[in-house]
This record gives sequence, C-alpha cells and structure tokens, in this order.
Amino acid sequence: MNLESYFISQMKNRHIGDDGAVIDGFVYSKDAFFEDVHFKKEWLSYYDIARKAMLVNISDAIAMNATPLYVLLSVAMPKSMTKKDMSELARGFLETASEFKIEVIGGDTLSNTKLDITVTVVSKTKKALYRSGMRSDYLVAYSGRLGNSLKELKKLFNKGTIHKNSKFIDIKLRQKFVQNLSRYISSGMDISDGLFSDLEKLALVNKKSFKFFRKIDKKLGCSGEEYEMLIAFDKRQRKAVIRRSQQSRVKLNIFAVSKRGRYTNRCKSHHF
Repeated sequence: MNLESYFISQMKNRHIGDDGAVIDGFVYSKDAFFEDVHFKKEWLSYYDIARKAMLVNISDAIAMNATPLYVLLSVAMPKSMTKKDMSELARGFLETASEFKIEVIGGDTLSNTKLDITVTVVSKTKKALYRSGMRSDYLVAYSGRLGNSLKELKKLFNKGTIHKNSKFIDIKLRQKFVQNLSRYISSGMDISDGLFSDLEKLALVNKKSFKFFRKIDKKLGCSGEEYEMLIAFDKRQRKAVIRRSQQSRVKLNIFAVSKRGRYTNRCKSHHF
C-alpha cells in the first residue's frame, strides 16, 4: 500500500474510495490544483489555470455519471498578482462553470506565496457509477487516446511550448460517453493518475487483476492527467457498449479482461 492509500485508509469512512462521495443522490468531490505541484505559471495563462482547475474537478462528477450543479472555490493568491491577473483567473472559473451550467456559490480567498486552488463540486445523480462492480471475466476498456498528456508535459519541462488546444491545457471531458453507456457498464473512473495506476485502484477495490490482450507501452500506461474514462462491463454487453461509444463519437479501446489474482502497477506513484 502506498502512502496516499495508507492515509486515506485512516479515515475509515464508507463514502471514501471513489471519484466522489455519494450521499442521498448527491455527489461531493474535491480536488487541489497547486502551483509547482500540478502546474507552473510559465506554462499556462491565469485563464487556463482556472479552466484546468475546474475541468479536472468536473471530470470526477462526470466519471460518476453525475450532473455538476454547484462549485465552491478556495483560492490562495500571491501578493504579486495584479487586478488584471485576478480578473483573468475569475473569468476562467466563471466561463468554464457556465459551459457546464454550474453555479459558483462561494468559497474562500487568502494570501499565499503561490497560487493554490481547491475546487469542491456538488453534483446530482440518478444512478452513480462506482469503481466497485467489476467481476471476474469482465471486459476492461478506456476511451479516446492515451499518451499525449505525458508527452506534452515533458515538452514543458524541457522549456518547450505546446498548442493552446493541447490536451494538457484544454481537457476534453467524456460526459456524453458516460451518459450513453451508464446503463451497460458496471465499473468506472476517470484516468487522472495514468492507466496503470488507475487500474491498480480498480484492482484493489474489486480484489481482481487483469489479463491484457496486447502489450501497452509505459508511455501510454503511465501518462497521467488524461481524463479519459476507464470502464469495465460484462462481456454480454460488448455490442451495446461498442454501439453506444460509436454514437458518442468516442474511440473505445477494449484492452483487457478481469481475473482473479493480484495486479502490479508498472508506474511510479504521482503522489507519495
């Protein structure tokens, strides 16, 4: 057990363990977006920082088949920020919220040495999609393409530049994909820490391992911040899942089947 998992286990609460906590049909999720941990200011504009902070949090709601309704923001800002910088940051939050019909209802602001953001999203669901629910002999798949986020991150670390429409900056969330497939899939989560690392989370909660149909390169499997969907479903639902994916215009990659055993993550932890 890594240190992150150990710390979470100390909370001892049945609602913890998914992309959000489901209570009475509402989903509560929270994530941090900290300077020099998740981003560097020379990589992104203040608008892009706010937008990405929002999108990575909205992704958790979408991954649980929930509709985000409200957002609470906590923003710690350095004194070096100007009014123009703050206006750009606020515009990024508000325009992204508006895009998903979300209302920003409050939060907190404080002075800090760096720009640190935390976002709490309150969502509503009729049928939550949990990480649990995957049985032996279920098919496992991911949406879209993987690997670009890590590739672009390496460019940034090497003082390179990436396009403003880059997946690292402007995340494409899979809301329609999840909504169309929710009836047919049994387990799911978004890929935030990388395919191999998030497979470990599915393996632990379901007490399963995986048999891969083909080798997946570590450059794809260890690429974090992809925000594609990782799903599992009964083989009997294969045709329906493929058909609904095509209707959503999202590429579906069926790459493994669940089995008994212990899964080993091939990637270095993103956290501790």
